[in-house]
Amino acid sequence: MKERAITGFLFVIIMLGSMLLGEYPFAVFFIILSLLCLAEFYKMIKNDSIKPHRSLGVVMAGTIITPVVLYFLFREYLTFIILAVPASISICIVELYRKKDNPLVNLAFTYFGILFIIVPFCFFTALGFIGNAYNFHFPLAFMLMLWANDTGAYLIGINFGKRRLFERHSPKKSWEGFFGGLFAGIFTAYLISTQFQELSAVQWITMAVIVVVAGTYGDLFESMLKRSISIKDSGSLLPGHGGLLDRFDGLLFAAPLVFVYIYWIYFLQ
Repeated sequence: MKERAITGFLFVIIMLGSMLLGEYPFAVFFIILSLLCLAEFYKMIKNDSIKPHRSLGVVMAGTIITPVVLYFLFREYLTFIILAVPASISICIVELYRKKDNPLVNLAFTYFGILFIIVPFCFFTALGFIGNAYNFHFPLAFMLMLWANDTGAYLIGINFGKRRLFERHSPKKSWEGFFGGLFAGIFTAYLISTQFQELSAVQWITMAVIVVVAGTYGDLFESMLKRSISIKDSGSLLPGHGGLLDRFDGLLFAAPLVFVYIYWIYFLQ
């Protein structure tokens, strides 16, 4: 428990620092984090029948998220995303020479990892640049809601959880825990609305509902992946917590939806 608390505290400090210190630490940190999550995903799913292209997949991911983030920072360099095309083709060519039993499976998991992890991190990073200038309020609010949901769901679930939420994929999750996380997320959103004026209180609370519901599905989806390959944690990078994906699975489903929601409020209403 002590190890878990220390790891969690240090990681939260690093994350908060990356957001509060400005656009460059924010951009660099989340590019690196996304690529580490992808590398962890490839390592997690690798077994006798699945052999993803770990190195080339990470390189291809870098050719996608780096130009996207550079565009947010400087409003140029997005054209470098075209490098993802030769990177993608090179993965297919290398697979020709690997002599593996399931080439289509290997390719599918390689590309799926990019879709599943890198694209959502692009959307999360975009939250910091809505309105064309860096503003840490949206990414910070997102993470606070996500953490509140995780904490509320854990505390209520472990003490009062009786009715299973999705026993087939995650036997420990309960409806009581879900609603505990939802309440914690909504309460956090209300507190945020008293400090940040970008959205109304109702809009912040709606964002929290999206984060909680989509984040829960992201958590369940990762649980399904892990159970399908008979592992408990996605990795061991975070002592006491497991892997990076165990901490950011909720972000992967919630970030794209939250970006669409805020974009709609700002530009489409």
